[in-house]
Amino acid sequence: MSGLSAAHRIALAALIEQAPDDMLVKLSSVTTALPGARALELGDMLAEEVRDRTRRRLVMAPLLPMFRPRADGVEAMTFPAAVLPRLWKAASAREPALLPRLDRDEADAMAVAVADRVCLAGAAAVRDRPDLIWPVDLEPERRERGLVDLAACLDLAHLARRGLPSLEVWLKRPDGDQIAVLRLLLKDCAGIHLDGAQRVLEMLFSHLDDAVLILRIITQSSCSSAEEGFLSASELSGFIERLIAGVDTRVARIAAFRPGSDLAAVDPVIEDLTWCANVLGELDVTLTLNPLSVWGKSVRDARVNLSGQLSAFLRAADRAVDKALPLERVQISGRMTRKSPQLTAPVQGETVQAARNLLKLVGAVRGPASTFGAESDRKLLVDSLIGRLTDYADQALLLVNDGEAPDELNALRLVELAARCLDLIDARPVARTVRRRAAVAGGGKGGSRPSSRAA
Repeated sequence: MSGLSAAHRIALAALIEQAPDDMLVKLSSVTTALPGARALELGDMLAEEVRDRTRRRLVMAPLLPMFRPRADGVEAMTFPAAVLPRLWKAASAREPALLPRLDRDEADAMAVAVADRVCLAGAAAVRDRPDLIWPVDLEPERRERGLVDLAACLDLAHLARRGLPSLEVWLKRPDGDQIAVLRLLLKDCAGIHLDGAQRVLEMLFSHLDDAVLILRIITQSSCSSAEEGFLSASELSGFIERLIAGVDTRVARIAAFRPGSDLAAVDPVIEDLTWCANVLGELDVTLTLNPLSVWGKSVRDARVNLSGQLSAFLRAADRAVDKALPLERVQISGRMTRKSPQLTAPVQGETVQAARNLLKLVGAVRGPASTFGAESDRKLLVDSLIGRLTDYADQALLLVNDGEAPDELNALRLVELAARCLDLIDARPVARTVRRRAAVAGGGKGGSRPSSRAA
């Protein structure tokens, strides 16, 4: 049987190049079980691509996260994803004889030296053949600046690679020697490029999932870097401004939130509140901000806005529970009345989902509430809700057991809704008790109904 034609190989090569890494591994394992010369050739192509990408990950490790946007949306130095394979092909083509040495252990000194050399070859390729690396029609609005940044980062890749193993140490409690290593690294970078220290920090920043952690590195970069006056006048001020801009963006998103029918819609709000609390808390710990400065005013305004918004959410949650599990006045005797669960209320709809959204938020923002001075109000609300929801369930079950519920099935669903609300505010033991009692009440349907005393 004949092998793959030239047209087949070209088409397959294009498809393989677009396939993600995990898919390549799966395809390789599947292809080995297929018979025939064509399957053998395809397996060889896949194996070669896997090996090539392994080499690319080793060589481009310091820059690799920069070829995708940050997951948290904070502004960062990034490059188009389509540039990475073009850059790798151009860089590796300049040093083909050295590529097999990359197949050693990535900690091997020879492999590291080759990786650094290929990065320098990539920097030369970016400067010599920019149209090949970054086509004119690919994000033209930032192409020129991007090419300069890419070439400079490749120049500094060997220093960033040297610093990456120490990244975890610098984020914790580095001793004097470890801080000296960081400052020496930044000094070496500044010796290669005037803004080399800032660029290598951008590369380290790309490796941090939590953007605010870059503050811990910045504040170790100089004896005066914890002072706002020093930072605001330095090239490192951009990192602080990006974090504050990220807080402002999230403050606007939180203010625009309206509890709706989609339960998942509250998750981004909880994430935004938690993110803002972490950033503002880290700013307090790592920097000495002047309350009258631009940064100080921005941070103060963000705190005030978030505190007010969180308090508004707590009040809204209180009202939402009353709407989702309404009470009605019933006559006891004569003119005497009391409030009793309205057991014909719907158990679905926007009102119910809004209550669940807000209660999920109340139960999940303990940390942010402490940061923004609303934890005492949140705790009071949770305690109040536990009592009210438990009392609602008790009264509803009493009516069910006494045969006074107009719709027993709907009444039990309302009791389950009350239990779910208790789950959302992290009162799970109480919710389990409500469900056990509801199970007993439901078990009496059609048979001997439990007495009101037992309920």
